[in-house]
Amino acid sequence: MREPSLLSIAADNQPDPAATPAPLARPPIALLSALGILCTLVTVVFARLAYGLVLPAMRQDLGLSYAQAANLGTVTAMGYLSLLLYAGVFAGRFGGKLAIIIGLGLAATGFLLLSQASGYGWLLLAMVLLGFGTAFTFTPLISLLGTWYPDRRGTVIGFANSGVGLGILISGALVPALTNAAGASAWRLVWGIFFISAVVTLLLITVLLREPPRHSENVSVRRGLASVYRNRHVMVIGAVYGIVGATYIVQTLFMYSFALASGVHALTAGRLVAVMGLLSVFAGPAWGWAADRIGHANALLVCMLLSCIATVLPVLHAGTTMFMLHYVLMGASVSGLFTSILAASTSTVKPQHAAMAVSFVTVFFALGQLLGPAAAGLLIDWQQDFRLTFSLSSVLLIIGAVLGRYSRKFVT
Repeated sequence: MREPSLLSIAADNQPDPAATPAPLARPPIALLSALGILCTLVTVVFARLAYGLVLPAMRQDLGLSYAQAANLGTVTAMGYLSLLLYAGVFAGRFGGKLAIIIGLGLAATGFLLLSQASGYGWLLLAMVLLGFGTAFTFTPLISLLGTWYPDRRGTVIGFANSGVGLGILISGALVPALTNAAGASAWRLVWGIFFISAVVTLLLITVLLREPPRHSENVSVRRGLASVYRNRHVMVIGAVYGIVGATYIVQTLFMYSFALASGVHALTAGRLVAVMGLLSVFAGPAWGWAADRIGHANALLVCMLLSCIATVLPVLHAGTTMFMLHYVLMGASVSGLFTSILAASTSTVKPQHAAMAVSFVTVFFALGQLLGPAAAGLLIDWQQDFRLTFSLSSVLLIIGAVLGRYSRKFVT
C-alpha cells in the first residue's frame, strides 16, 4: 500500500469548499417584524405622532400658544433632520443594531424629561431628543430589515410600518382616556408610559436583534450619495416624501384639535384615531404585498389620492361623519404611503446604495416635517381656524399625486 505523500496530506487538510460554514442564518421574519413594529411604535408614533393627542391637555396645563406648541413639533423635526444622514453613516460604519440602541436610549431620555419638565426650554430639549432618537432608529431599522430580506423588502417594511397603526391605535385609546380621567397633569403620565415602553423595547433589541452580514463591496459614501442624488427617480420620490412629511405631521398634530374645536367629544375623537390605527395595522402589510405586485409607483399614486380625499373632507364639512371618514381613509392609506415610498426609493439604485437612498429621501421627509408644523401653527393662530391649513394640505397632496404618477416613467 502506497504511503500518502506530503502533497496529498496537505490537500486533505485544506478546507472543503462544500464543507465551509453556511452563511449566517437569517432570523425568522416574524421576529424581525415584531422588533420592527416595536421600534416604529416607540420612535415614530410615541416620539412623533402621539404629540398631537397629548397636545390639547399639555397646552392647556402649561398655557402654551398654538405657535409655541407647533414649535415643539418643529424642533423635533429639526433634531430628526440634523442627525438623519449622520445616523445612516454611523449605522454603515458601526452597525445598524448599535444605531438603533442609541436611538432608543435618546428617545427614552426625551420621554423621561417630558414627564417631569415644565419650563419651555426643557420641553424644547426633550422634543429635540425625541427627534435624535427617531433619526438614529428608523432609517437604520429599515436598512437592516431590507438587508436581511432583500427579496421581500416591501413586505417586511410593510410589517414594520404596521407599528405606526398599532401605535396610533394604542395612543388613540389611551391618551384621551387618561387626559380626561386623571386630571390636568395626566399628560405627564402619558409620557411616563412612553418612557417605560422605550426602555422595554431597548432591552428586547439588545437581546434579540442580530446584525446582518456586511456587504462584501467597500462602498464609498461619496460615490454612493453622488449616484443617489443624480438619480431622477429618487429625486422625485424625495419630493413626494417631503409633501407627505409636511401634510401628515400637520394632520397628526392638529386634526384631533380640529375635531375637538368642531364639537366632537374627546372620547369620540380618540376612538376615531384608534380606528385609523387599527386599519393601519392591517394596511401596512397589505400595501407592502400589493406594492411588490402592482408596482411601488402605482401603489403610491392610489395612496396619495386617498389621503387627499381624507384631508379635504373635514374642510368641506366639519361634522362627526366627515371626521370619521377622514380617519378611516387615512387608516387605509397612510401605511401604504410610507411603505410605497421607502420601497420605491430603492427600486432604481444598486443594492449597496439602498440604505443611502432611504436616508436621502428621508431628508426630504424631515424637511417637510420641519416646515409643516411651523407654518400650520402660524396659520391657525392667524385664522383661529383649521380650514385654511388643511385646504393647503389637500393642494400639496394633489401635487404629490401628480409627482407619484410622473415617477412611473423612470421604472422599467
